[in-house]
Amino acid sequence: MQGHGYGGTPALRYRYRLAGCVLLVVHLLTVGWLALRPLTVPWVSAAHLEPLATIRADLALSPWEAARAIGAGVLPLAPLGVLLPWARGRLTASPLGSLTRTVFTSAMVSLVLQVVQSGVVGQVLDVDALLLNVTGVAAVHLAVVPAARARLRRRGDGRRPEPIRREESPQGVTPTIPRVRIAP
Repeated sequence: MQGHGYGGTPALRYRYRLAGCVLLVVHLLTVGWLALRPLTVPWVSAAHLEPLATIRADLALSPWEAARAIGAGVLPLAPLGVLLPWARGRLTASPLGSLTRTVFTSAMVSLVLQVVQSGVVGQVLDVDALLLNVTGVAAVHLAVVPAARARLRRRGDGRRPEPIRREESPQGVTPTIPRVRIAP
């Protein structure tokens, strides 16, 4: 029986990847629905475009309120740190490349969410929300994905499939045309 690396048969690996894609879509739909609901507020402040201004204001609150406010910015998109690499379905990806792709994708998702959210009643554009979202994704990715990939690779049979080697043809030396020279 030929070894396929971790995951057994290609059908089983396809199911894992499909499950990751389904969970990713469900998570994004849920976050989108929660973020794009109109809020009933007596007034709406202007957009917060100064980096770290909202975070400084949150830190000026009591420790419990600051943790709650910052956690509300970090947690919504944090599962993307695991779901995006899972949906991609590669165990042998470069850790830095995987982190870069995941952070960039989550930054774009967060940016689109913030821009669309600014058109909803009671919601405003906040640069710090984008920073907190990306920080949460990066933290979860760094905490979970490298260790999970290493564990899944160890759970495999430990053998890498050997590359297919071409054997010498029984026909001998390749014929050459005497007038054609070899290029330098």
